[in-house]
Amino acid sequence: MTEFVHLHVHSEYSVSDGLLTMKSINQLAQERELAALAITDKSNLFAFVKFYDNAIAQGVKPLAGVELLVESEINGASAEGRVVLLAMNKSGYSRLMKLVSSAYTDSCRRGVVAENELLSDCDDLIVLSGGVRGHLWDLFVRGDTKAVKEVIQKWKGVLQDRYFLEITRTGRSNEDAFVTMLLRLSQECSVGVVATNDVCFEEKNDYEAHEARVCINDGRTLDDPRREKSYSEEQYLKTPAEMKRLFEDVPQAISNSVEIAKRCNLMITLDEYYLPHYPTPDNTGLDEFLSVVARKGLDKIIDALDAEGPYERRDYDERLDYELQVINQMGFPGYFLIVMEFIDWAKKNDIPVGPGRGSGSGSLVAYSLGITDIDPLEYGLLFERFLNPERVSMPDFDVDFCMEGRDRVIKHVSDLYGAESVSQIITFGTMSAKAVVRDVARVQGKPYGLADRLSKLIPFEVGMTLKKAMKESKELKEFVDSNDEVEEIMDMAYRLEGLTRNVGRHAGGVVISPGELTEFVPLYTEESSGAVLSQFDKDDVERAGLVKFDFLGLKTLTIIDWTVKAINKERTDEGASHLDISQINLDDEKTFELLKSTKTTGIFQLESRGMRDLIARLGPESLNDIIALVALFRPGPLQSGAADDFVNRKHGLAPIEYPHPDLKPVLKETFGVVLYQEQVMQIAQELAGFSLGQADLLRRAMGKKKPEEMAKVREQFIEGAKVKEISDKLAEEIFDLMEKFAGYAFNKSHSATYALISYQTAWLKAHYPAQFLAANLSAEMQNIDRVVILADEVNRLGLTLKSPNVNQSSYAFKVAQGDLIYGLGALRGVGETAVDSIQCERESGGAYNSLVDFCHRVESKKVNKRVVEALIMAGAMDCFSEIGSDLNKNRGALLSGVSQAIQGAEQNSRDKEAGIVDLFGDVASTNNHQIESVDKPISNQERLSGEKEVLGLFLTGHPIDEYESELKNFCAGRIVDLKVGKKNQVLAGTIVSIRTTKGRNGSKMCFLVLDDKSSRIEVSVFSDRYEKYSKLLFKDRLIVVEGELSNNDYGEGLSVRAEKILDINEARIRYGHSLCLDFSGALLPDDFSHMLKNILSPHLQTNSGSRVSIKYSHHNEAEALLSLGENWMVTPSDDLLSALKEEFGENRVIIEYA
Repeated sequence: MTEFVHLHVHSEYSVSDGLLTMKSINQLAQERELAALAITDKSNLFAFVKFYDNAIAQGVKPLAGVELLVESEINGASAEGRVVLLAMNKSGYSRLMKLVSSAYTDSCRRGVVAENELLSDCDDLIVLSGGVRGHLWDLFVRGDTKAVKEVIQKWKGVLQDRYFLEITRTGRSNEDAFVTMLLRLSQECSVGVVATNDVCFEEKNDYEAHEARVCINDGRTLDDPRREKSYSEEQYLKTPAEMKRLFEDVPQAISNSVEIAKRCNLMITLDEYYLPHYPTPDNTGLDEFLSVVARKGLDKIIDALDAEGPYERRDYDERLDYELQVINQMGFPGYFLIVMEFIDWAKKNDIPVGPGRGSGSGSLVAYSLGITDIDPLEYGLLFERFLNPERVSMPDFDVDFCMEGRDRVIKHVSDLYGAESVSQIITFGTMSAKAVVRDVARVQGKPYGLADRLSKLIPFEVGMTLKKAMKESKELKEFVDSNDEVEEIMDMAYRLEGLTRNVGRHAGGVVISPGELTEFVPLYTEESSGAVLSQFDKDDVERAGLVKFDFLGLKTLTIIDWTVKAINKERTDEGASHLDISQINLDDEKTFELLKSTKTTGIFQLESRGMRDLIARLGPESLNDIIALVALFRPGPLQSGAADDFVNRKHGLAPIEYPHPDLKPVLKETFGVVLYQEQVMQIAQELAGFSLGQADLLRRAMGKKKPEEMAKVREQFIEGAKVKEISDKLAEEIFDLMEKFAGYAFNKSHSATYALISYQTAWLKAHYPAQFLAANLSAEMQNIDRVVILADEVNRLGLTLKSPNVNQSSYAFKVAQGDLIYGLGALRGVGETAVDSIQCERESGGAYNSLVDFCHRVESKKVNKRVVEALIMAGAMDCFSEIGSDLNKNRGALLSGVSQAIQGAEQNSRDKEAGIVDLFGDVASTNNHQIESVDKPISNQERLSGEKEVLGLFLTGHPIDEYESELKNFCAGRIVDLKVGKKNQVLAGTIVSIRTTKGRNGSKMCFLVLDDKSSRIEVSVFSDRYEKYSKLLFKDRLIVVEGELSNNDYGEGLSVRAEKILDINEARIRYGHSLCLDFSGALLPDDFSHMLKNILSPHLQTNSGSRVSIKYSHHNEAEALLSLGENWMVTPSDDLLSALKEEFGENRVIIEYA
């Protein structure tokens, strides 16, 4: 045993402080010759399983501990301080988990336990007093030494020789005096002392980074004079020699650390599973009950089976018998029954459930129990990919539920098994590259703009790190190298990147224990919702012995559900039978025609740009083709050429080849391309005689790429292939091919179930596009960018999306008489509360007939002025005007009258409350009061800007409208009319979307989508042009592009490669002859020259702008054309044109084109 043991150490999982990572802690312990070590994070055991496992592997004795806040009452005053708890054995560890759990589940204050609770049941725990800020600190600071002594005696009386006074020498304020007092009281009370270093980081020079980490958590800046400085540079992981020197005058404080470590001997069992109890009727055994239920389910499946299918009843019975035997032998019948129960409950309670997810769809038992909805025999799915009898591991069903119903299923499980036995699972957020530079800049007091720019220069990519970003982004590196402040941010950010930043809740993980959860894991409560979570993450909770069930929320299931309900409502009204999405024809011609057209917006898994490209090339004709699409559209198949091989072989453009003739049955469906993991397994079975269990082990070994494992399975494969008389050389070649394919081969079970959802969404879009898109829009209401894409798709399909309407719209989008009605819930600045108020009043009091009527009837607290203005700008009150009337005039009048209408409504409300009555004895009412008519129309631009602000898109016009006649002077035509030609052509449109990417040489390029109201076109802006024109490329901006047109790769319209890009000002200069002021037949205004000079001066662009000319004629007696000199050339901007038109008249300002 070492000469000293650190008993008080914070890791990164303390969250609010601590820099030590799990990877570094045990490595440091080895390097610094620490035979034992305790991790005592703040009020949690988040990291214990990771720490324990790593420590054992490194030969370090792990001590289970926690730093816990204790609340006590002394002499009528409450005090709070920390103590360190160390588990002496398994019983102590169990008590530790319960205490830490109660600090969240039973405490009024998170992370705090009452003194009485701790002392009432603390057997097998060693307690340290906490040192600085420990449970004695407050009393010391108050100068109440007597009370300190009383508390020590009280704790000693309960804990006996398991209570120690913790002393530190880290140079913190008042620390030395505190230690002196503790040493004296140690003698007086016969209580042992123990030295710690209250460790938070690795080396002394980590102090500054640690201070930044603390400030990030506390929301402070480093130079904040009010900030409490609770740490010192001495709180690093010192060597035993350093600690001995520090406490050479108190040697027993050092030796006691070792003695305490000797008394703590915890061995925990990992990787043993404890399933919850599943109740069976009449106490039937789980094995027997599973068999009975599975066979009944299979009988129903067989009854509905196509008699002409390739498989007979015997095939299903044999497969079911085999799976049941494996499941029962491995001890997992209860797991299948538990999953079956909550899926069955969900379906009976009208909560949509996905057809399956992951390898579980390869199980016929799961299909028979209703856990999955796809026939594993029909689609060639393998059970061993899910549950391998030759590798004992827990089965893992991931189950997708409708987003709306998922929490109801979790509540049902909690009610069924008991709230004390069910929890969700914690997750840990880390300091990502983009976030950490912002955090560091803030605590360093750097300008927001600097941090914002730095963060935006870091590429947005999963797994991006600062080092990787510096290598990949030339612009980022130049920015860092050229700015000392930025370099300072980066230096600190490097040290903090990747550390645990916060805690959250797993998207769908739920654990169910056979008893109380705290027998297996400590618990935590989510601060925002109060939801109970395990303190161990998804990996550690399984290692601790609990079974994880994934209750995942899939938005697409919600969309399907909403679509089907909308369809069935209409079918009910028509007296038709209801649609059952699970019974649709899987060979529907209309669906596959839709897919081939690549109009896949809204279709699950199939709508990305790259996927549309692949769909166009592959031309799906069956569900198997969609299964292949899902598997092919990943980096491996795309980059390796497998996707190209598949497409070319499918269409007869390349010969179908097999690595060996015996593999034709295995690879026929994928044209000789190894696409699925199941095929890798079947190759090993077919050529080398592997069982499917052995083949799964081979697949896993290939995936892990461990040399020793690969050598072993390679030898087994070659030996097995000899039986088939396959030469060693050919066997080696086939194994190498398998190894290559295994690197990207996809799980066919997962691909098949998700392909089924893809097909269902495609079928709905093909047959009920309005209802399908309305459901999509409703599901994405809070994502304006997505709403814009879907609204475009509505127009693309020839459907109509009507403006929101306070007399027709619901919260969600809906379909009425074939048209989509905009949902009020999608309006920015309105909110669900306001929409509910509007709908409730409309349902009870009928349609609104005016702005005044609306304001008088809705609740002003819920529907305030800001909400009313948003409704007007969105067009939701256009219904108060005659159809076809001037929108600009109507909306202008409504906006002008809002204040007056609201004031009248508020006065009316006050009159009612005061009981003011009119001459006839009724409550005085101003409901029919008309607001003063104001003729103040808004402009087209103001109307469209208002729609864009509230809706995120333009509904009643297009920004290009006011330029349409002008663009005809230099554009080849509208986008819809363009045709491919040999010469460059000029076109114009507003930028709808921008997608930046990297070219082959690593430089930036981008793809734009331009819209001119007639159609859209994709514009490729390659790196040389992007560097030149990037400043012009902003969303919603009107640009003019000159470039070469070609047919789009998707077969849907054209694309253009940009050679030149101009904004409208530059286009007017390039293609225009002059800016002409035409005063033909009119007198020039008085002081014309002075007025003209004032207007032109702010817009001068000497020698390179548009020339200004003045045309004048008077009663055919005199006519002149005056051209101003080069010093009076101008930028012909919209602002200049507007100013000239306002001063001299709309028709007198003309851009003349050659």
